[in-house]
Amino acid sequence: MAPIREIEYFRVAPRWLFVKITDADANHGWGEATLEGHTEAVEGTLNEFASRLIGFEADDIEHIWQYIWRLGFYRGGPVFMSALAGIDIALWDLKGRRAKLPIHQLLGGKVRNKVAVYAWIGGNRPGDVEGAARARQAQGFKAVKMNATEDMGWLDSPRVLESAVERLKAVRALGMDAALDFHGRLHKPMAKQLAKALEPHRPLFIEEPLLSEHPEAIKQLADLTTCPVALGERLYSRWDVKRYLQDASVDILQPDVAHCGGISEIRKIAAMAEAYDVALAPHCPLGPIALAACLQIGLCVPNHVIQEMSQGIHYNTESGDGSVDIHSYVADARVFDVKDGYVDALTGPGLGIEVDEARVREAAAQAREVKPWGSGEFWGEDGGVREW
Repeated sequence: MAPIREIEYFRVAPRWLFVKITDADANHGWGEATLEGHTEAVEGTLNEFASRLIGFEADDIEHIWQYIWRLGFYRGGPVFMSALAGIDIALWDLKGRRAKLPIHQLLGGKVRNKVAVYAWIGGNRPGDVEGAARARQAQGFKAVKMNATEDMGWLDSPRVLESAVERLKAVRALGMDAALDFHGRLHKPMAKQLAKALEPHRPLFIEEPLLSEHPEAIKQLADLTTCPVALGERLYSRWDVKRYLQDASVDILQPDVAHCGGISEIRKIAAMAEAYDVALAPHCPLGPIALAACLQIGLCVPNHVIQEMSQGIHYNTESGDGSVDIHSYVADARVFDVKDGYVDALTGPGLGIEVDEARVREAAAQAREVKPWGSGEFWGEDGGVREW
């Protein structure tokens, strides 16, 4: 065992925040604390965490998690939990590297040899999904996800729902599975109509059909539709998740490993979900470190069903010159190769990837010279704010 000597973080294009922890014996591990659009808030929290954690034994991951969670008095929420996630993932990577074992072996071993994956198509204002789906098929994917709609009014014309149905039909006609992400853009009057219209075309799931702050409305919607209901990227702990399991209002939980306190917490959320016969499909439109952490969970969690990948996602390709993607900061991105809808088990130590530290440090220096990535904005014709 060796104490933590240094905690560093690196803001890099397109919108990611990486964390590196080094112990007194010069062992290191990488984590990801990305919180899209709020990186400066997370960086400030990491500064505070680092000032408290230097000298702690790096192997004592659960103790460190509980220390951060319980002795800060105020806890939870996206900023706090994303910073904690970066620390936690890096500690698991460090521990695995020291043990020369992949993280899934430290968590009980494999329950499968490969992980089913899906990719995004269509962008924020979805279009040409048939061509994009064909391109994903050529890359080895068998399932995709797309935004269900563009921005929408609280009560909008029913006509605006027709394009969502047609896009789903176009992708399904290619023999692919397709999930529809409502992205919290719809409110109850429109969500009820769209869920009903999509039912005959059997989406893989409907994601965030309503915002998570409306659990009673989500329960009502779940009781009205046969479409599997998925949500969880805006739930940040097992305590946030608890009500949705007890109310039987969700079929698939989608916690984000970089938002929900890291590997330690997502593993506990998965076990809770298993007890309620709820599947796990982690949210991850993020960087390669978060993806590797999710794949490690996917290998050892029995109720894990499919994993989101950010390969070629619009957030990556629309940033800067479009050259940054999940392959950009790893020494060998072949570990993320998709074959017949799956990614093979990562077998290397820790996260199973090798981060190109020189490239990360170079990118972080460049990122300091530009404005951090900000979340998108949608505005109605009347000038009012719409959900993005």
